[in-house]
Amino acid sequence: MKSRHLSFILFLLFSTIAHSQTQTVTYQESFNDFVNPDRGFYYPIYTTTDPVLDAATLTSLRENAFTPFQGNYQVRVSLIFRYYVLEDFKNSNIPQSFLNNMQADFVALRAAGMRVIPRFAYDIAPDTSCGAAACPPYGDVQKSRVLAHIAQIKPLLQTNSDVISTAQMGFIGVWGEGYYTDHFGDPSPNGQGQLFNSNWRDRNEVLAAILDAVPNNRLVQVRYPQIKQKYIYGVNAPVTSAPLTASEAHQGTDKSRIGFHNDCFLASPDDFGTYFDYGSDNNTPSNQIGILKPYFSNDSKFVAVGGETCSDEYSPQNNCPNAGIAISEMENLNYSFLNSDFNNTVNNDWQSGGCMNEIKRRLGYRFVLKNGTYPRQATAGETINFTINFKNVGFAAPFNERILRLVFKNINTGQRYIRNISGDNVDTRFWHPSNQIPVNGSVSVPSNLPSGNYQLFLHIADPSDNNRIIDRPEYSIRLGNQGVWDNSTGYNDLKHNITIFSTTCASGNLNLTGTINSTQVYKTSRSITSTQKINPSANVTYTAQNSISLKTGFEARLGTQFRATIEGCTTNVSNIVENRTHSTEQPHPTMTIFPNPFIQEVNISLDIPQADYYTLTVYDVLGRTIMQPLQHQWLDAGIYQQPLYNWHNAGTTYFFVLQSSSIRVTRMVQQIKK
Repeated sequence: MKSRHLSFILFLLFSTIAHSQTQTVTYQESFNDFVNPDRGFYYPIYTTTDPVLDAATLTSLRENAFTPFQGNYQVRVSLIFRYYVLEDFKNSNIPQSFLNNMQADFVALRAAGMRVIPRFAYDIAPDTSCGAAACPPYGDVQKSRVLAHIAQIKPLLQTNSDVISTAQMGFIGVWGEGYYTDHFGDPSPNGQGQLFNSNWRDRNEVLAAILDAVPNNRLVQVRYPQIKQKYIYGVNAPVTSAPLTASEAHQGTDKSRIGFHNDCFLASPDDFGTYFDYGSDNNTPSNQIGILKPYFSNDSKFVAVGGETCSDEYSPQNNCPNAGIAISEMENLNYSFLNSDFNNTVNNDWQSGGCMNEIKRRLGYRFVLKNGTYPRQATAGETINFTINFKNVGFAAPFNERILRLVFKNINTGQRYIRNISGDNVDTRFWHPSNQIPVNGSVSVPSNLPSGNYQLFLHIADPSDNNRIIDRPEYSIRLGNQGVWDNSTGYNDLKHNITIFSTTCASGNLNLTGTINSTQVYKTSRSITSTQKINPSANVTYTAQNSISLKTGFEARLGTQFRATIEGCTTNVSNIVENRTHSTEQPHPTMTIFPNPFIQEVNISLDIPQADYYTLTVYDVLGRTIMQPLQHQWLDAGIYQQPLYNWHNAGTTYFFVLQSSSIRVTRMVQQIKK
């Protein structure tokens, strides 16, 4: 009597990670300094009437390291701070020639791949003969003139949002800092010594006009945290007013759009009055550093923070660790950018103290790839899932929106296909400094992808659609890893290749013959009959609606990757997959799967022409045995039939591996019940 053997191991294919279906890549961190949008040291340029920014000069500032004014260190910059000084227009509208020059500035910035932080002021060179930092009269203008000027610049700001990083409130007081002012309440010892409710209302009206003028997708920075509190909660708001929360952040509301510029960073314990309560009708001024500094720290997690140093009096506290707190203050207060030109008596100490390189790397965000797990293959048109783990070693999260895009680049043709990534944790504005930033992403593979091998890239792009900023590498985020950045495209190489099967679907039946040597997909709305020979290294998929019959002459040789799926030309009908990765010189059995689609029961019919032994194995993705080998039962005419119970949920895809040596069975039927 002939010997016959049959065993079963369950193989379930889930969308989660599987050793045989996915690959995990580990990345190496880089410690080099490089430019990225909306962060780092900025370069300040002032203008009154005629000067216009030059694109070539701006490009050089970005691409070539330079030594700032009175500095002992070098930087490259992606940000320009632009002071627009309106001292000639205190009694008139802004002339069209000045507005034209502003537009020319934006054009030059765009050509150079730079962004600007604009601030408007009426006087930046005050009289100091009284012994104070500024002496009255201060030279700013009344509220009506300020509001008229804001209305004039609004169209320019709206049109050029793509090259604006963040705007600053400006307009009020010397330097546009809202302190020494002739028209909005002078809280300095030169004047009334505090602010009253009417002063706060006038200031709020100016801030409202600025928020309206600046595009809604950009933030506005104010000089003192109390300015935000008095605007959001009203002129009687206490210093204990609540900061912005994660659920409120990045919603386009005024509360989520107001950030901070501290123009006396590390100048004193309270940064020269930054954390001061300037009073109201109901309370007198007082130092509130114990309340306002924690408020600043919590609120600034979700907004833009920058500024400049202004005095070296607070030394050695403003130095590097261990003597000073420069690094810890930037961490706690979420700093994204600082002035490279002022005050370099402070900044130079960071260079001599040995922490300047760290500050240059960490201002703002710095994303580092840790590892990623990606599918090895996919079919065009289907959704693939993957996980990428990052860490942010910077001082802050990005304050402007980004989109994550997965790029498929055909290795042979160079053609690129791009898809936006959806999933958990894809908003980089919430990627706060941390060693654990997991992104569980998914994309729909483009349905028009030809079969082939594709290199995967991650594009962290600016979503601005005007002027195609989304495609500009200068406005894309570079990751802090070795060997991943493509400067010509702005893409980050994920160091993973994926095999894509095309989804061209034939109508009717397919009769396949010949030999396959490469990656191919055969897909039909009816049935497939095949006598093809699939050579080693070939990667082939059969997909049919009704049945797949592997006739005498079919071979899947050693090294072959072969899949046969009953789901037809539609999606979401994933039922049964037969997988062969083996060597044989004998013809494989004819195999039919029915009915299709199925809910409770499916039959696999195998016609085996010649053999002594035949093994059908079913196993999980980790190689674990779910079901022990079952006892077999031979029916008349060599038919095998065995029900499988404890089956899994409908919609699961099942893999079967067929291995054979010389056996002789006329027909075998396997019945599977869910």
